Amino acid sequence: MVNDVTLEMIKDAAYTIKDSIKRTQLMECPTLFEITGNRVYFKLENLQKTGSFKIRGAMNKIMNLTDEEKARGVIASSAGNHAQGVALGATSLGIKSTIVMPGTAPLSKVAATKNYGAEVVQVGTVYDDAYKKACEIQKETGATFLHPFDDPYVIAGQGTIGLEILEDLENVDVVIVPIGGGGIISGIAKAIKSIKKDVKIIGVEPVNAPSMKEAVAKGCPCTVKVSPTIADGIAVARAGNLTCKIISEYVDDIVTVTEDELAKAILFLLEKSKVLAEGAGASPLAALLSGKIKEKGKNICCVVSGGNADITAVERIINKALVLSGRKVELNVIVEDRFGELNKLLSILAQEKASVLSINQTMYSSNLPINSQKATVAIECMDEAHRDRIIETIKSAGFQLR
Repeated sequence: MVNDVTLEMIKDAAYTIKDSIKRTQLMECPTLFEITGNRVYFKLENLQKTGSFKIRGAMNKIMNLTDEEKARGVIASSAGNHAQGVALGATSLGIKSTIVMPGTAPLSKVAATKNYGAEVVQVGTVYDDAYKKACEIQKETGATFLHPFDDPYVIAGQGTIGLEILEDLENVDVVIVPIGGGGIISGIAKAIKSIKKDVKIIGVEPVNAPSMKEAVAKGCPCTVKVSPTIADGIAVARAGNLTCKIISEYVDDIVTVTEDELAKAILFLLEKSKVLAEGAGASPLAALLSGKIKEKGKNICCVVSGGNADITAVERIINKALVLSGRKVELNVIVEDRFGELNKLLSILAQEKASVLSINQTMYSSNLPINSQKATVAIECMDEAHRDRIIETIKSAGFQLR
């Protein structure tokens, strides 16, 4: 049984899956040179078949199964992206597939997995709940289990991304990769470090699910508490054994990012690069924009691992990012209850070129002065400086803000 990953395995995987995947493009973002002092490129795995890098590892694993294993059908556990890769890969080869997903998996990912031909079972709230259930079903049915990250063939498939990065950006200095269970960064790190040892590999996890950072610190996988995160694709409570071993040897650093930092990165990718990334896919940029990766004058590649964002959540994420960046704000202004006062406030907003999104008045508050109302106004600004100027102008006109 294969229990390690080699450069030869990754090269074999590249040949095995070349007709089943897309070779995704590497796109430079000039705006980030102004912000970070580095030339930053995005490896757009969000444009991959099924919208995620996961098809690479899933397809490589499936194509290396024996005829007997294929005949028994396959089963996998996934938060969504591995699910779609396995479903598409299995269906394309006429293999029955069953996917166990967390009950909290985005509806779009559940629907896509079903559309690719898999039978979907939902259970629990995080990936690890789905994994336990998948193991139970596997014992009952005898289906072949396809692990989403802790498998040499899966890791080798993900490692083909590293080969492509080196071919398209020979002078790359730093590669930043999301970490969930560790499959994608293990493959990329093994591929790149086996060819160019001086390239720095940095992993990124959400603060709400730092399983690999904890595992590397302790020298072995351990279970961590996972809190809700918009990076649901990398919300893993326990890192893999093989991936932890590879990452400990080949990855230079692991940093964590907050939910606010992820939201800002998603907005940046949409607005500046016209790239739709899910939370996990935006995590490398989140680490870079937050200043947690301190590099200057380097060629940096951020792996945008997937774009299967839950559309119902995108509006909330963008709105949060706009608030964090000072471009949307809600003001509570005390307005005297007399003719013309509200119009005076609105005139100030118009003169300052603030876009009014909503306005609500009330006098039903115990802490309001008699003959006063509270006007709650949501406005859109150009940036933080514009917001602050508006607030100062309102105060200078004699209004109180609460």
